[in-house]
Amino acid sequence: MPGLNLTRQEAEERAAVVTRVDSYRVEVDLTASETVFPSTTTVAFDAVAGSSTFIDAITDRVHRVTLNGRELDPAEVSDGVRIQLPDLAERNELTVVADALYTNTGEGLHRFVDPVDGEVYLYSQFEVPDSRRVFAVFEQPDLKAEFVFSVTAPAGWTVVSNQPVASTEAAEAGTVWAFEPTPRISSYITALVAGPYDSVTDEVTSSDGRVVPMAVYARRSLMGHLDHAEIFELTKQGMAFYEEQFGVPYPFEKYDQLFVPEFNAGAMENAGCVTILEDYIFRSKTTEAMIERRAITVLHELAHMWFGDLVTMRWWNDLWLNESFAEFMSHLAAVANTRFDNAWTTFSAMEKTWAYRQDQLPSTHPIMAPIRDLHDVQVNFDGITYAKGASVLRQLVAWVGQEQFMRALTAYFGKHSWGNATLADLMVELEATSGRELSSWSEAWLETAGVNTLTPSVETDEEGAIQRIEVIQTAPNDHPVLRPHRMTAGFYDLRDGALVRTHGVEFDVDGERTEVPDVAGRPRPDLILLNDEDLAYAKVRLDERSFDVAVEHLRDFQESLPRAVVWGAAWDSTRDGQVPARHFVDLVLNNIDAETDSTTILTQLRNLATTLRLYVRPDAQQDTREKAAGRLWEIAREADAGSDRQLQFVQAFAQHASTEAHLDAVESLMGGETALEGLEIDQDLEWKLLTALVAGGRRGAEDVDAAAARDNTSTGAQRAAQARASIPTPEAKEEVWRQVVERHELPNVIQRSAIAGFNNTSRASLLRPFIGRYFEAIEGVWDGLSHEISQQIIGGLFPQVVDRDVLEASERFLSGLDEGKASLRRQVMEGRDGIERALRVQAADEIDEA
Repeated sequence: MPGLNLTRQEAEERAAVVTRVDSYRVEVDLTASETVFPSTTTVAFDAVAGSSTFIDAITDRVHRVTLNGRELDPAEVSDGVRIQLPDLAERNELTVVADALYTNTGEGLHRFVDPVDGEVYLYSQFEVPDSRRVFAVFEQPDLKAEFVFSVTAPAGWTVVSNQPVASTEAAEAGTVWAFEPTPRISSYITALVAGPYDSVTDEVTSSDGRVVPMAVYARRSLMGHLDHAEIFELTKQGMAFYEEQFGVPYPFEKYDQLFVPEFNAGAMENAGCVTILEDYIFRSKTTEAMIERRAITVLHELAHMWFGDLVTMRWWNDLWLNESFAEFMSHLAAVANTRFDNAWTTFSAMEKTWAYRQDQLPSTHPIMAPIRDLHDVQVNFDGITYAKGASVLRQLVAWVGQEQFMRALTAYFGKHSWGNATLADLMVELEATSGRELSSWSEAWLETAGVNTLTPSVETDEEGAIQRIEVIQTAPNDHPVLRPHRMTAGFYDLRDGALVRTHGVEFDVDGERTEVPDVAGRPRPDLILLNDEDLAYAKVRLDERSFDVAVEHLRDFQESLPRAVVWGAAWDSTRDGQVPARHFVDLVLNNIDAETDSTTILTQLRNLATTLRLYVRPDAQQDTREKAAGRLWEIAREADAGSDRQLQFVQAFAQHASTEAHLDAVESLMGGETALEGLEIDQDLEWKLLTALVAGGRRGAEDVDAAAARDNTSTGAQRAAQARASIPTPEAKEEVWRQVVERHELPNVIQRSAIAGFNNTSRASLLRPFIGRYFEAIEGVWDGLSHEISQQIIGGLFPQVVDRDVLEASERFLSGLDEGKASLRRQVMEGRDGIERALRVQAADEIDEA
């Protein structure tokens, strides 16, 4: 048996046998035990008479399999992952009675116990291949069906699914919740959420006049912190925008959004029943960046109701289109119809930073990647799938025109609603509405990997007038593809202390050299910025004069978007070893106090942390870190009282505090001896300050235990796990290793927090002993644990020691690794690449000390 994997070939062969799935009737009992739940599935489907196939069912035990009235021996046909179905009829009815397992990994049906009140909360997470952990199912997106769920739950619980409740009935064990049949949808977007959730309700009128009920759900212990009014407002604004743009009314009968505990992703687009990361309930003051990220997430999942749920990909090779589309549309909707009208700046700062990093790894792949099996799709949930894809869609919209793009979508939805489609189906409609031939565009952008670099070449005469500006396009050696780019070149001059755009030219870059049109004879501006409006997906460089002006006057840009483009250019140049790492540190420390965009601040502070930890030359790291912490503390004290910037700078200062004086300042701030006007030391900030003191050796396990006792919540448990793992002793690191790698005893989010704390050190001596042990253990981790958990461990614990010993150990491991373990190979290659890059950037960190 092939285990948990499913190949594309197997899926195609099964779809040729199973010609139509009519319906699933799924009955689950959530009252039976704390570890397993009974699950009964009845499937009606058509097939080629006389053929055989299999249905997916990850089970603890299969009690009964009945096919067309014929009893099959579970011991013969089931292996705990698949059930074989021999000798099918033209019309078939299959019933599977089994016990399924709850998980604590965020896959399948996740079970969580609230430490505040002991209540149990459940939610499902089925993308990519995990509805089979709850019921027997043909687990592939092109075999759509109608689903009818019936759930027996303890009395006092609420149960939510994709459709409205048809009835509730008292039973001996609790209450039976029956739901209306779904439209024809794929199994991965079905959902079950159950527990004593609290809710708030609202409604919205769709464009076809229907009143659509809406609700927001959360755990009882958190509902008081949820600003549900903003969630409803965003949903209404997004729905109005999408209905107008797509020309298609909201397709489902209701729209529920459920904030669920220990969620692995940001959210999941279950049809009419969206599950969202509980971190988006803010129990303490949070940053505007996080609030905006939540808004984008809400709009992203709502966009999926059309693109992904109403029309679904045929196979997972078009997963990128689902996610890229939702990511692009969420930012477009935010700018056009919500208060988050600066979303393209945050897209540039966060999404593109992610995309460029991912696209320069050895594991990069075309946006439209070949997906051979489920292992491929699971590791391709990455920055290419989301951020690069969305960037390229933005470029496509600029290429064909937004009006033409939306008219194509209307036609696409009209032809493929409740069915499956491919990229080719969308391209047919885009070519029809735009009149453009898109096959060559698709080949260049979607079927090749890598990011281009665009560099200006400026020629001026003796008086300083421009004679010629050319854009030189280059490509990495591994991916030597030059692409067409629609972009703007912006001219900026210093006027009254501000960098003001005085001219802009929109044009197409194509090939190795492209002349910027209509600029000859113009005075040379102080700064020339390629990709000024950030339409293109490419790394950009600044010419020498423009770079000097940008470094000195980055804070003086009037608009946030060009500033974000310059921040990105400086970061790319640093990662490529063209700008010394300590120059980037100076750039951040000299300009971050004037930055107004919260996400840009967040991104650059993260880049600063990476630079201090990995990129600064080793003999200069401690001095540079002390300098950075001192400047961040100075900025924090000068920031506006109660501002977002004040909060971010305080957090960053604590993160980098290492000297006795700086740790004294953190102690004083946490204890109240030092007060910053407008800054409340609330629960979450107190955890950050305490963790900084623990990492600095000032506090220990007893302090963490006391804080955890005061904050006896799920969030408190996560914060405590990270703080304990941050204790700078070999014994503390060894305990994390035992918990995560050897005993596998932590739930998914606690494990993630412990891994973060394990790496929370600037002392390589604490991590060096684990280099060899890491490579001895990870193949067993990959073989023995679920994808989500093994990925957390393998990626999270890759040795963060910038040393050639790590490279050599990586090479030895990879040379002996079975070629079939592609996703494990990929994760190790990515970790190795990070260390290789760090060594190169450190070598380039040479500056003139004079």
